[in-house]
Amino acid sequence: MHPGDTLSDCFDAETFVGKDDTMFFRQVHGRRLNAMNPRYLLPADKDELDRYKLHHRMMQFVFEGRNYPGPVREILTSPLFKHKKRVLDLGTGGGEWAMDIADEFSRVEVTGVDIAPIQPRDVPPNCAFELCDLEGHDLPYVSNSYDVIHVRSIHTGIRDYRQFIIEVTRMLRPGGLLILIEPDTEPIVDGHLKSCPPAPLPTSLGGSKRKRTLTHIPSNYASGAPGWFALWEAYRKGLEAQNIDVTVPQRLGSFVNQTDAYETISVQEAMIPIGFWPTDPTLLTIGQLAWMEFDLLLPAMRPHLLSSGIPEWKADILIGDAQRDLYEPVMPPSCRLHVVHAIKREEYY
Repeated sequence: MHPGDTLSDCFDAETFVGKDDTMFFRQVHGRRLNAMNPRYLLPADKDELDRYKLHHRMMQFVFEGRNYPGPVREILTSPLFKHKKRVLDLGTGGGEWAMDIADEFSRVEVTGVDIAPIQPRDVPPNCAFELCDLEGHDLPYVSNSYDVIHVRSIHTGIRDYRQFIIEVTRMLRPGGLLILIEPDTEPIVDGHLKSCPPAPLPTSLGGSKRKRTLTHIPSNYASGAPGWFALWEAYRKGLEAQNIDVTVPQRLGSFVNQTDAYETISVQEAMIPIGFWPTDPTLLTIGQLAWMEFDLLLPAMRPHLLSSGIPEWKADILIGDAQRDLYEPVMPPSCRLHVVHAIKREEYY
């Protein structure tokens, strides 16, 4: 930043948007939001960009140093296909995943798509960003043209996720890889984990072709974190009022299976600790990153709460009580992460 610059000025300088951003952004209850999809009510500002970066870093630890599950490398480096390899990152956010893939696979064309132009100007030469509302039934992307399509954390802005999967399948090349990653919005706390070993994460989350569900010890005791549960209940009710299906993360595998387009479907889940309580070093790092992400996410939910009709005083209490459960947990919170990757059948067009 230069002397006299505000955080907003710095934010604009790092992205494609100049001084007049009214076409792309709107102000909602004190936060800057996208102007393209009115149902997606999380911000598109500097704090939210910081949250994206924390989430991306956490996911790298979840996938044991990689940026993806499944045979991404095998598909993008296969000598059997002579066509130009192409990757589509839907809901790219700040563009971290797309840029990392472009750096890792310098001969692959990577396109990141989002509803807000919040990606940086300085990107790898084989990476580009586009604006598109992914709710449409006719997305402007050519059929059978992408080798990998990556989708992460966008279901709260998609009313018809089943139709969205149909559109994504149309765009994916036969033999290509679809990756879906969605965190659950159902609140989870677990008092057992302070004295028992943490729930295991995958030892090899990428590349597995078997259907596998990780074991965990759920205990949804609202009495141990009443503020945490109250906020997430209000958030979920607001989503449902907008006709958003809050059960989408748990149903990712069934949505993919119902297309009848995939020969291999891997359905996985992981319990993500939120906080500083795990004893395993890797889980502790994941928990720390998750804690920092949720520290930014809780106040970011305020525009959604107010837009759903909750009075300002009540929204502030909901957020404050949830923050208390995050900062001084009686029972540590967790988040369930749902991961699906699938190969499109060669004969499917």
